Amino acid sequence: MTFARSVWKILVAIKDGLVLLLLLLFFGALYVLLTLRPAPGLVHPGALYIALEGPVVEERARFRPARLLAGETPEKSVQERDLVRAVEAAASDDRIKAVVLDLEEFGGGSQVAMSRIGAAMDKVRAAKKPVLVRAGLYTDDAVQLAAHASEAWVDPLGGALVAGPGGTNLYFKALLDRLKVKAHVFKVGTYKSAVEPFTRENASPEAKEALGAVYAALWETWQADVKKARPKADIALVTTDPVRWLSASGGDAAKAALAAGLVDRIGDKVAFGKRVAEIVGKDPAGDDAAFKATALGTYLADRKPSTEGKAIAVVTVAGNIVDGEAGPGTAGGDRIAAIIDKAAASGDYAALVLRVDSPGGSVTAAERIRAAVARMKAKKLPVAVSMAGLAASGGYWVSTPADRIFAEPATITGSIGIFAIIPSFEEALGRIGVGTDGVRTTPLSGQPDVFGGFSPTAEAVIQQQIESGYGRFIGLVAEARHKTPAEIDKIAQGRVWDGGTARQLGLVDELGGVDEALAWAAKAAGAPSWHAVYLGSEPDPVGALFAQLADSEASAANGAAPPDFAALAARRQGALAGQLAADLGRLMGGAGAQVYCLECAGLTSAAPSTATPALPGWLALLARLAG
Repeated sequence: MTFARSVWKILVAIKDGLVLLLLLLFFGALYVLLTLRPAPGLVHPGALYIALEGPVVEERARFRPARLLAGETPEKSVQERDLVRAVEAAASDDRIKAVVLDLEEFGGGSQVAMSRIGAAMDKVRAAKKPVLVRAGLYTDDAVQLAAHASEAWVDPLGGALVAGPGGTNLYFKALLDRLKVKAHVFKVGTYKSAVEPFTRENASPEAKEALGAVYAALWETWQADVKKARPKADIALVTTDPVRWLSASGGDAAKAALAAGLVDRIGDKVAFGKRVAEIVGKDPAGDDAAFKATALGTYLADRKPSTEGKAIAVVTVAGNIVDGEAGPGTAGGDRIAAIIDKAAASGDYAALVLRVDSPGGSVTAAERIRAAVARMKAKKLPVAVSMAGLAASGGYWVSTPADRIFAEPATITGSIGIFAIIPSFEEALGRIGVGTDGVRTTPLSGQPDVFGGFSPTAEAVIQQQIESGYGRFIGLVAEARHKTPAEIDKIAQGRVWDGGTARQLGLVDELGGVDEALAWAAKAAGAPSWHAVYLGSEPDPVGALFAQLADSEASAANGAAPPDFAALAARRQGALAGQLAADLGRLMGGAGAQVYCLECAGLTSAAPSTATPALPGWLALLARLAG
């Protein structure tokens, strides 16, 4: 009896402790919510201060509090449209004397996003207000932003590096052969190179041809933007002979960046702060480097979007297209289709703009989104598609019902093809003494058999389904673009195109961004006065609250920008390994038929991951057995 009482006391103590802990978390969360939430009316005369922490994205991922229990931390990012809206508003706001961008923890972004932000910075400068930028190490994306600044500062221990598009991919065929894993590939499209890492030991000539053409177009567009904004920048010297460029400054990368005209001044964070204070005034409550400023979140809370005129619905398809309710930040097919159907049924919107920034993904999810867009169009509502940095494969599939498609010159689109890849392990199992056998009643009994091997009948059935899916894909494109399937097939075959070439080929109607797409939709709807309403990306106060609570861990997880070239190289290799490990797991994980542009990952900028990538469980096991 004494033992039972002791156990009971222990259980009661544990219960009381948990209750106390929950109460502390609740009141702590309430305090954070009340003190850290941006509030309108707190805009101070001075600078608009924007700390770009993490990558610039089309749609921020929503943080799920339950993920904290699994040890995950929120990843920081900045939503492009919020950033552009704030910078453009600052141009005409008398309270804002200057715009300051801190790129110390900047995680990159698409070339299209950088161009749009740069254009907003140009509007501030046209209003006779300075735009100041600082960073430790400038890479391509940051250099593009800095070109639009009136003053670009670099840390004395930093510098600049312009690498241009391109890089290295990994190919796994020899590894799979060694592990006795057979990759069954089903595809249509000469240029559908998504499967090549598993079927070849290097890139095919067709893949190099397609990627080379896109790289050349993106590189030309990037240089044109930088040279126009900063004519004094010697891009040719920086990119053609970086060794001579650095040697001329004694290996000092900061001085080399200054000599090449990529930056205007060298100075640490304190010197930069004092310079800003000279322009906008010193903050009397801060240290010597403090200046009067308003943060991005506070400024956005003060500058609410217009609600005048008719409402134009904007639905974002960002990230991989997957089945289910995933997102925001990932394009869950069911979730996005429901958003579009609800908007169509409400009668509250005069038109729809579908903003696409996706490499594609699941065929079924892409079709659900496409069908929902078609249903809204059937209600006689104008539909425009605005392609952001990436609208390829499934990203193009969902775009087909549009009345008009807009893309930027640096948009990556096309990749009209379909594939599936499934591993089988008959030889690997035989190697370790595991056999397979059974009784079948039809040619498809037990098929596809990933342990005993695929029968010729099963392979033929899957290939026919893939070919049928491709036929549907080019049929949708042909109907939308008013061409024959044969004409579309010539420019499809899984090949990626830049936005400018896609316009010439008739895959895109007009070069322009989301503003041009909105203006067209409003005009088509007969709405001289209008405002955009972004659906499906509503703020999540609870998730934001828990993200704030985990902010310090998130900063450590994301990491600051690399301080030098060696750190940059290490981080990029980690990012490559992480990306390809994720692709390997997705492609070999039973994802089914895919309209996905795997090679597009190397064509866009993203925040490099510092996590150690993990191979899929079955591959890790076979690797250990092979070793």
